[in-house]
Amino acid sequence: MLNPLAGARFLTSAAQLSQLPAPDRPELAFAGRSNAGKSSALNALVGHRQLARVSRTPGRTQLLNFFELASGRLVDLPGYGFARAPRTLREGWGELIEGYVETRDCLRALVVVMDARHPLTPFDRMMLAWAGAARLPCHLLLTKSDKLASGAARKTLREVGGELPALHAQATAQLFSSLKGDGVEEAREVLAGWLR
Repeated sequence: MLNPLAGARFLTSAAQLSQLPAPDRPELAFAGRSNAGKSSALNALVGHRQLARVSRTPGRTQLLNFFELASGRLVDLPGYGFARAPRTLREGWGELIEGYVETRDCLRALVVVMDARHPLTPFDRMMLAWAGAARLPCHLLLTKSDKLASGAARKTLREVGGELPALHAQATAQLFSSLKGDGVEEAREVLAGWLR
């Protein structure tokens, strides 16, 4: 099957809202706690191993990174929660993410990336609340699902799915593994549908 997200290329980075590219194309943003596997998920989805920079150090993504597709843009947001960066910088990320999510008219949906072993942290819940208030559809990728036994992974998905209606009425969830490729095709279809 052809990858509808193929051909992505880096466009620009923004440290503040005034540096965002023109809002002339639909955008899908990737949000998630530091070290949840956000950049790895983005790379797996576009079929490019090193498009988004992957690091073992939490908090490596410190800017809004924009990637151009034929049909729109993907945006890698700074990871929230723990990060090895000065506190003032981490607080600035929060303002940047919030401002982007709440004011970006061309933002179509959020992909919220969560480690399947630690889903729905307080920061994840806050991101879902922001998205719900902005009436943005959300799709949760429960990453690193290969690190759980299959029964435990399915149980996690059921539990997260059970909580979603109260957190965000337009949110969906799936298991995902960048390493094994599990869930990649399913997620691509969701994202491609938002960009159509």
